[in-house]
Amino acid sequence: MAMKLRLARAGSKKRPFYRIVASDSRMPRDGRFIEKLGTYNPLLPKDSEERVKMNMERVQYWLGEGAQPTDRVSRMLEAAGVLDKKERANLKKGEPGQKAKDRAEEKAEKAAAAAAPAEEAPAEEAPAEEAAAEES
Repeated sequence: MAMKLRLARAGSKKRPFYRIVASDSRMPRDGRFIEKLGTYNPLLPKDSEERVKMNMERVQYWLGEGAQPTDRVSRMLEAAGVLDKKERANLKKGEPGQKAKDRAEEKAEKAAAAAAPAEEAPAEEAPAEEAAAEES
């Protein structure tokens, strides 16, 4: 049986509350679970001790039995110091879209075009100033 440590949602609409449970991976998210290991209340401030509560002895037991934590639960266990922090790949969601990339390129081209005449202008003014100085 493939075991998972995951969140099971409880609470009413727009007021989420989660149980941290050990369940068979084939069961639905809010369905049957084997054991309740703790709770997670995302509505509380991040520094609150009541936000995440876990029975660490039972969590260690299930990890020893081969249960795999989901990404969110593994982050909570990393914060608690139970698991080692692992390197996560930044998904493509973090990249700007194609239109945003095109706009950035256009903006860079305009900035380069505006900067090029500004650099040439002082060079053109210098001979004019020299000519004025020679006439005097």
